[in-house]
Amino acid sequence: MKKDWTVYARHILDAIDKIQRIQQRGDILHDDILYDAAIRNLQTLSEATQSIPDAHKAKHADIPWREISSFRNILVHNYLGDIDPVTINAVIQEHLPKLETCMQSLLRDA
Repeated sequence: MKKDWTVYARHILDAIDKIQRIQQRGDILHDDILYDAAIRNLQTLSEATQSIPDAHKAKHADIPWREISSFRNILVHNYLGDIDPVTINAVIQEHLPKLETCMQSLLRDA
């Protein structure tokens, strides 16, 4: 039986919250333990976005859903060393606030 999509939306918000708490502990650019923790949570939220229904994603076309989903594979497999702390930090700063707002909006409307 497939889980209700709201479970995944809350899981995404939980991962975002953890990343925010990681950032409060220090700089992922200079602390490899914090960097690893941030990557793990980005993997989790990237995978969870795959379980958000397309109809809900369509309401938030400004979110790069496909890229977020694909980012999980990059994080897990680190194809050709394409990721580094600067890139991860940029993703966190540029994309997570918008994704957080989106998930909160979808859950409010559920």
